[in-house]
Amino acid sequence: QVRLVESGGGLVQAGGSLRLSCVASGSIFRINAMGWYRQAPGKERELVAVMPSGGSANYADSVKGRFTISRDNAESTVFLQMNSLKPEDTAVYYCNAVVVRTYSYDSFQYWGQGAQVTVSS
Repeated sequence: QVRLVESGGGLVQAGGSLRLSCVASGSIFRINAMGWYRQAPGKERELVAVMPSGGSANYADSVKGRFTISRDNAESTVFLQMNSLKPEDTAVYYCNAVVVRTYSYDSFQYWGQGAQVTVSS
């Protein structure tokens, strides 16, 4: 089994910053990609940023220049630094990882439990 645990959400005023963290643990042989998605009330879940192993980060147009994704591969951790936050960034943010599992060597996609980010105007 693989588990993703997020931390760092909260309430911030517009223009402020927050940093999300997500740690993966369990039967992990290799992590192929880690990223962040978000879901606002009444909307579909959408990609925020993703970083494949050994590759470059990709961002949603709405967060380019404001958000930065980074990974600590040794610790199976992904971070999302969010600056210049706007009220429209308010959502539940979900960590996502594409994991090759130990022993079976099959690939599965896993999700964290979600972290609420609320930006007040």
